Amino acid sequence: MIVRLRTASGEVHTGVTDQRGRVHHLGLPLADLLGQPLGALRQSVEAAAGQAGADPGGPLLAPIDGATEVWAAGVTYKRSEEARVEESATPDIYTKVYRAERPELFFKATPRRVAGPDQPIVVRSDSTWDVPEPELALVINAQAEIVGYTIANDVSSRSIEGENPLYLPQAKVYDGCCALGPGIVPSWEVADPYGLGIRMRIQRGGSVHWRGETSMREFARRLDDLVSVLFREDTFPHGVILCTGTALVPDSPFTLEAGDSVEIEIDGLGTLRNPVVRGKVNRQAVASVGVTAR
Repeated sequence: MIVRLRTASGEVHTGVTDQRGRVHHLGLPLADLLGQPLGALRQSVEAAAGQAGADPGGPLLAPIDGATEVWAAGVTYKRSEEARVEESATPDIYTKVYRAERPELFFKATPRRVAGPDQPIVVRSDSTWDVPEPELALVINAQAEIVGYTIANDVSSRSIEGENPLYLPQAKVYDGCCALGPGIVPSWEVADPYGLGIRMRIQRGGSVHWRGETSMREFARRLDDLVSVLFREDTFPHGVILCTGTALVPDSPFTLEAGDSVEIEIDGLGTLRNPVVRGKVNRQAVASVGVTAR
C-alpha cells in the first residue's frame, strides 16, 4: 500500500507499507509519483519496497498532495438514483443522467479540504440533512491510467442539493467535505475492482447506529469510461482521484451528527475511519491543537 505519513520529527513522507506494517520510503511526493506512466510508477513502488523499512513513527495522512484534485461521479448505482430522486424537487434530471451515455462528473476537493484516517470530516453548519457516501476511489496518473484504488467518503448535504440542483457545488465542496485513505493499493494488486465489497458503519453514542453493505457488482457504469470522459477535455499533470459514486445511502430521516464516527471498509483496501464535526470552525479547532481523533 502506498501511504503518506508524518514522522515523529514532523516530516511528511510518502512510502510503501509491507505486511509487517513497516514503511519503505519512496523519496518523492505522491503528486510526482502520479506524474509517471504506469510502468515507471510500478518500478518506483517496487524499488522502494526492496529497500530497508522502518516503523511508521507517526499517523497516516490523506493519500493526496501537491496539485492533485479530487473529482467525483454521481448516480452510478440504482440506489444512488433513487436517493437523489427522493431528495430533489426536480427528480427527473437524476433518472435521465442514470440512463445517459455521459456520466455526472463534478469537482470535489483539493488536498487541503481532504481529511485523512482518523481526522474529522465536516457537515455544513447551514445544512439540516447530511450523509456520508462510501465510495471506491480511482487513483489516476497524468496519462489517464488507473494506477491504484483507495477509499473515499464523499460527504454531502442532501438538504442543500435537494433544494436546487444548481446548489450541488455548495452541497459537495467545502472545508472537510471529503476523506481518503488509509492508503493507495496499486492497481496491479487488485484482480477485479468490480468484485469488491463495500461496508459502512456509523457509530453514535458508543454503539452502531447504522450499517449497510453493497458490492461494486451493483455498479452501473465502466470505470474506464468515467476516466475517459474526465480526461476528454482536461489534463491532470499531478494525477487525479476520482470517487465513483455510492450505493449505501442511509434513508431519511437519518442525518450525520457531531460526535458520530463513520467507518468505511472495502475488500483489500482496508478501513477508513473519521469522526464527524459540524462546521469548518470545529475542524480548524481540532487542527489548531494538533489533536487526532481515534
